[in-house]
Amino acid sequence: MAGDNRFVRQQGKVLFVATVYTHLAAFHLPFIRLLQGWGYEVHAAASPAEGRKEEVAAAGVTCHDLPFARSVTSLRNWRAYRRLRSLLRKERYDLIHVHTPVAAWLTRLAAKRTGQGPVLYTAHGFHFFRGAPWHYWLLFYGAERIAARWTDGLIVVNGEDFARAQRMGFEPGKNLFLVHGVGVDLSRYGEAQASREEVRAALGLPSRGLVVTCVAEFTPTKNHAQLLAAWPKVARTVPTAHLLLVGDGRLRGKLEEGAKRASLSRVRFLGFRCDVPQILAGSDVFVLPSRREGLPRSVLEAMATGLPVVATDVRGNRDLVEDGVNGFLVQVGDVDGLAHALLRLLGDQDLRKRMGQAGREKAQAYSLARVLEEMAAVYRRYLPRTGAGARRGVCRDPGGAGYPWAASRGGEPAA
Repeated sequence: MAGDNRFVRQQGKVLFVATVYTHLAAFHLPFIRLLQGWGYEVHAAASPAEGRKEEVAAAGVTCHDLPFARSVTSLRNWRAYRRLRSLLRKERYDLIHVHTPVAAWLTRLAAKRTGQGPVLYTAHGFHFFRGAPWHYWLLFYGAERIAARWTDGLIVVNGEDFARAQRMGFEPGKNLFLVHGVGVDLSRYGEAQASREEVRAALGLPSRGLVVTCVAEFTPTKNHAQLLAAWPKVARTVPTAHLLLVGDGRLRGKLEEGAKRASLSRVRFLGFRCDVPQILAGSDVFVLPSRREGLPRSVLEAMATGLPVVATDVRGNRDLVEDGVNGFLVQVGDVDGLAHALLRLLGDQDLRKRMGQAGREKAQAYSLARVLEEMAAVYRRYLPRTGAGARRGVCRDPGGAGYPWAASRGGEPAA
């Protein structure tokens, strides 16, 4: 049976660490399955606070709950560090793969002090970036320079971070690797996935209307406020335009109430959805107004569907959207510019089709299959040479049959 590892001889142990299980469930199960297919026992350590631990455990992963918090000042993180250090003293891992800034920093420190195997860190978007607030640089850049000495391999997902990491002393091909994000299962997106009319009927939308969709968690980073500020101009100019906001998060209630007070026309908050491929198939334009990104998978999913994209001109978005080719880039805070870009696309069907096709072609480079190959090469560099599967690069159904990709949070992996 594909994906059945019961008869694979165990070669060693690998630990995945993130602030919350949500991150691991949404982005890393294919890579966990890759390593399991090679015969490695995989453990995970994260906070169960936001749910989805059961998805990670269901993949045959041994889970260790740690009280990590997103805030760098939370005392919970030091409790998590003490428990993590105890775990590492008890276990000996052949490889540790860390994600999200807080958990990654603490785990690298604990691994250094307990004599573990190599440690890989995937930076899904450094918190210090061109245009970042000065206190981000003061805190996160300094912390990352310290942690660099505990990092055997650094994986980045966009060009700006790749260049930054080199200036920090990492060397491409030696201990620095640029991969194409976390991968998109292209088979789940595209014209054949759902009937446009059926999708719209299910959502209660007119078949001949125009639909703009944003898939993003409701956080300050995703900057929904700029989109909602631009929407009145769009709605007045194009009376058939509808805006769908897919996702959840702590700002959802506040933004939804604000939209009601402002009497915004044809705006719908859909919440957390597992049918994002279908929603995208029923859309005409995708928009992501983020203040920062690493490499947004929601944009890639829209591109794979064949949608033109309007996004803010920030790191990560720039890697995916070529202004005037497969979409438009606008400045953070430029409400009129965002409205104008949306109106250009809504008013020109041929332009939407042409840009959508360009985006679909570009998305091929970010397929899950390609990223699995890239990550397999990195893992083989750092794992012990004893595993036959690791030597040959054997992969047993890493994507997992029918795996429910949870794209509805959108954008970069949560920190």
